[in-house]
Amino acid sequence: MLYFSGEIWYNEYMKSTNDFQTSNPETVTISRAEYEEKNARLASQDERIACLESQVELLTEALRLARHKRFGASSEKTDESVMEQLSFLFNEAEVFSTAETEEPEATDVAGHKRHKNHTYTLDTIPEGIPTKQVEHRLEGEDLVCPQCGDTMTEIGKEVVKTLEIVPAQYIVREDIYYTYACKRCSENADEGCETPVVKAPREKNIIPGSFATPEAISYIMTQKFVMGAPLYRQEQEMNRKGIQLSRQTMSNWILRATEDYLTPVYQRLHEELLKRKVLHADETTLQVLHEPGKEPQSDSYMWLYRTSGDTDKPIVLYEYQPGRGADHPKAFLKGFKGYLHTDGYAGYHDLGEDITVVGCWTHARRKFDEAMKALPKGKAKGSSASQGLAYCNLLFEIEQGLAEKTAEERYNERLKQAKPVLDAMFAWTNSRTAAPKSALGKALHYLKEQWPYLTNYLKDGRLELSNNRAERSIKPFVIDRKNFLFANTPKGAKGSAIMFSLIQTAIENGLDPYRYLTWLLKTSNKADMNDLEVVESLLPWNAAAECIAYTK
Repeated sequence: MLYFSGEIWYNEYMKSTNDFQTSNPETVTISRAEYEEKNARLASQDERIACLESQVELLTEALRLARHKRFGASSEKTDESVMEQLSFLFNEAEVFSTAETEEPEATDVAGHKRHKNHTYTLDTIPEGIPTKQVEHRLEGEDLVCPQCGDTMTEIGKEVVKTLEIVPAQYIVREDIYYTYACKRCSENADEGCETPVVKAPREKNIIPGSFATPEAISYIMTQKFVMGAPLYRQEQEMNRKGIQLSRQTMSNWILRATEDYLTPVYQRLHEELLKRKVLHADETTLQVLHEPGKEPQSDSYMWLYRTSGDTDKPIVLYEYQPGRGADHPKAFLKGFKGYLHTDGYAGYHDLGEDITVVGCWTHARRKFDEAMKALPKGKAKGSSASQGLAYCNLLFEIEQGLAEKTAEERYNERLKQAKPVLDAMFAWTNSRTAAPKSALGKALHYLKEQWPYLTNYLKDGRLELSNNRAERSIKPFVIDRKNFLFANTPKGAKGSAIMFSLIQTAIENGLDPYRYLTWLLKTSNKADMNDLEVVESLLPWNAAAECIAYTK
């Protein structure tokens, strides 16, 4: 290596510069090391730019989706222009070139239009409502004929129906138990005759030492778990009417009644649930303030298990648990053998060989719908997201046409109609790529990951395409949770689960929850709840006719 002094280095530098400027004024000669360093720097910058552009695209997509969720329509109905995607779904050569099945014929499906089936009339009076008749007659001078002065006679009538609404009435019931004695024996007491004294039999209090009644307890339960009125609001309403009944007292009433009378019925329903062959499951969060070992802000869970549409004796059960681990459904479903409809939560996928998990196509469809909404305006039509959504829509349209079929007919028709669509969709999915964190990437990943469970509905005609039945049953609890916000203790959360279970099971069986709970409490108060036949007689489908709702 040569070292130059400052003057020599400057002369050599000027000489090389003059030679360069003379020979080729448009080019610059640099060393290979400098060239490679510059290329590496440019490549690094290109990678960084590409990474930043990808992040901007993902954030913009997330912003569009968040904005739509906040300000847009919540309906997942597919836009008519996007429905045109169905008309060329099965004409994509690249899909069928990778599929192992034979190419199905081109399918032309018209755009779906929603038809309203309900007619709303303002002048409709509900049937079965008690009727109060108020007669309006003319009297005295009003009956004098203005022509001849004679008394007019009644020749007809006009009936006008209106609807009165009377707020809840609070009644103090006084049970008076009389005592009886023999007057003759009393008169002969001096002769050594003992006077017999007999008292009217006293009814057992629903809660010992309390002035609660089955009607009061049922009303408080239904107000909280059907109407969404937490106990503090009920307390305020009663105070306005002069009834000083604290929320603590009301809480003690409903929890004690649940423990003594509702729990045996809940346990019997649980036993019956495990005998069914098709079930649905879901879960949602619940905050419990005083859960041992947990912060008040942490989440606990309310689990839902219910029967499917293959029974005329539906059961809806809720269970409180402090966590979301797979051991909770495994313990609750111990002994169950059959099909279980769930969402994509992995905790349901390891429940044992006796349980076959059936995935939910509504969740799969929702992810493609979100991918559509995350696209810029004008980019949705013809996109991969619209194609995936069109496949899902076609599956739901096929299922809608099979709604009136028997289970066996539905099984056979699904193999003919739905299986070719599923085969084509699977091939299409494997031919598509997207950024993993993008909405489309998440939809494709969900579809591939859940595919074995999503296609299990083909195994039995009793199975359903989605887990919407469970979501509809979990929704009333979610709505009520917005009102009462949290449970105070695990005991209260467990009691709430039992009360909610019996109320929702009663509603599913066409019963009025208030009248059913009142009948259940009155009947069980006079019976031995350790007798299995008594508990069996209290199940919703064995309830008295007085419990049936006026309209189902």
